[in-house]
Amino acid sequence: MNSELDILIIGGGINGMGIAADAAGRGLSVLVCEKNDIASATSSASSKLIHGGLRYLEHYDFRLVRRALLERENLLRLAPHLISPLEFILPYEKNLRPGWLIRIGLFLYDHLTFNSSLPSSKKINLKNDARGDALNSTFETGFSYFDCRTDDARLVILNALSAKENGATILTRTEFISARYENKKWMVILKDNKTQEMQTYYSKVLVNATGPWVMDTQKKVISQTKLLVNLVKGSHIVIPKLYEGDFAYILQNKDKRVVFIIPYENNFTLIGTTDVASSENFDMKISLDEEKYLLDTINFYLKKLITRTDIVWSFSGIRSLQSDTENKLSAITRDYKFELIDNMALLTVISGKLTTYRCLAQDAVDQLHKFFPNLNPSETLHTQLPGGDIKNRNFRAFLKNFCEEYAWLPTDIATRYAKNYGTRAKLLLQNKNSMNDLGENFSHGLYENEVRYLMQEEWAQTSEDILWRRTKLGLYFTKNDTNKLDDWIAKQT
Repeated sequence: MNSELDILIIGGGINGMGIAADAAGRGLSVLVCEKNDIASATSSASSKLIHGGLRYLEHYDFRLVRRALLERENLLRLAPHLISPLEFILPYEKNLRPGWLIRIGLFLYDHLTFNSSLPSSKKINLKNDARGDALNSTFETGFSYFDCRTDDARLVILNALSAKENGATILTRTEFISARYENKKWMVILKDNKTQEMQTYYSKVLVNATGPWVMDTQKKVISQTKLLVNLVKGSHIVIPKLYEGDFAYILQNKDKRVVFIIPYENNFTLIGTTDVASSENFDMKISLDEEKYLLDTINFYLKKLITRTDIVWSFSGIRSLQSDTENKLSAITRDYKFELIDNMALLTVISGKLTTYRCLAQDAVDQLHKFFPNLNPSETLHTQLPGGDIKNRNFRAFLKNFCEEYAWLPTDIATRYAKNYGTRAKLLLQNKNSMNDLGENFSHGLYENEVRYLMQEEWAQTSEDILWRRTKLGLYFTKNDTNKLDDWIAKQT
């Protein structure tokens, strides 16, 4: 099969899909290949935050923080169903950072941009405030500030949908095998990992957006590559709900790292991350040392003692950061950079934050003006992400109206649909008028109708795709529940 493209992107994470959405929105022909599922690695293993990065101020990375704060506001506007404000409480530990330094940092965080719709930071008395109830009694003073949370995997899916709606081709379970540049075009060989069929594509530009695999991919393209990155592993644990209240904690450590404690999926608490060096064997499981680090941190701050037996789920992701041998891993910039080889039309993406993916994508496509002289301006700053076209960007009003329109839906299911799919939830429920119309209930509100939708519209192929990336219902499913879903999927293919 021969196809000619403007851009072929290797990697179906947030950077690859963000670039695809931007490029397709400018009228370029785009193909994305991903060897597994969309967002199956680093892009579904983050702390689920859209944030400026308060701790980066300590490393004087003002440019990155300002850009991230601007993007935080942009994404709140572009996907109000998926991104929502969250209050963070920072307990003051006098032996770590002085109070005056924290106050200066929070002042800068509030004022590096002038368009924030979120509340300003403030000092609070933890002794007389319910937000201090879960903390050890030694913590008397704290600070409150706001950032945002999201579902990282679904954010990637929204960009894939946006790219598809503008004509892009998204190929999952399709592995990049090789590429050769000749006659001012890339000849790219891909393999369908289900059928083992080899496919040939021709593209003007090749983009390497493979995250931690960026060096391996680059070697397949240019055998004598000198690309250098730092590989950093971040791990998280999930435990039953630790405390009441919809706010998070940010905890300081002696090693200058921070740990977040975040309300998660109604009945759980998410704790992370670790930031440790990763080897090239890509071990995607949390280590015992990382578990101990996270448990020791929260047990220092919180009243309730947490042990390994409380962990119901853990996940790890590996990021490629810019090469830096002088700084600690936690101090290496999270800003992105590009390597563009003009005479081969090869663009390589290094590093990047979930929060700044949109401007990374815009900057990446802007790099390609030489190859597309009539390139249109980016539209992503002004285009709602799929499902985000909510009136006045008022999700609460949208949710209220949605629950009233589909009053036959249980409130918990209606709320999950509204948050996951936004206005596209109405597409999911098209011609459905009762619970019977949703088909088989696999467990915990996952019905046949939603599974069909995810397989037809969102590239889902397995129970893992559905339970852990398209939804987070894997937190509730038993092994028998999962087997039941697997059996049903097997009958569809």
